Amino acid sequence: MQQLDFSEQLEKIVQKDPRYVREAYLFLRDALDFTIKARRKAKELDQHVTGQQLLDGIRQYALKQFGPMVPTVFEYWGVRRGEDFGAMVFNFISVGIFGKTDTDSVDDFMGGYTFHDAFVAPFLPEKPPVHTRLPAPAPAKELL
Repeated sequence: MQQLDFSEQLEKIVQKDPRYVREAYLFLRDALDFTIKARRKAKELDQHVTGQQLLDGIRQYALKQFGPMVPTVFEYWGVRRGEDFGAMVFNFISVGIFGKTDTDSVDDFMGGYTFHDAFVAPFLPEKPPVHTRLPAPAPAKELL
């Protein structure tokens, strides 16, 4: 049996599970690369990335790539919560693009951050604006 290249495997995934668009999977692959590089830079010895570590890497990478537009981009892609990334990871695993350990589970992506806390809150003003009333204008002097 001939092994499919990445693009062909990705097309199979999107056809089988149309909840998420191709771009979401490409982003996820890039976010995993970003997470692995960050872990190497931090000299973390364990090469395996857990679900929660990947979610944190996704958060950092998304903010770096899209800034305050993250919620809009993710919504367009069909990604609404961390569990969606878990489903996508396991879709990658099902075709051999990603690997997993015996203890890895789609449940590893549950209970992480909310998208509001991760992608909206960082861009909210720190303090609500203080509304002060300006003094009433002084009466105009009559011109003679």
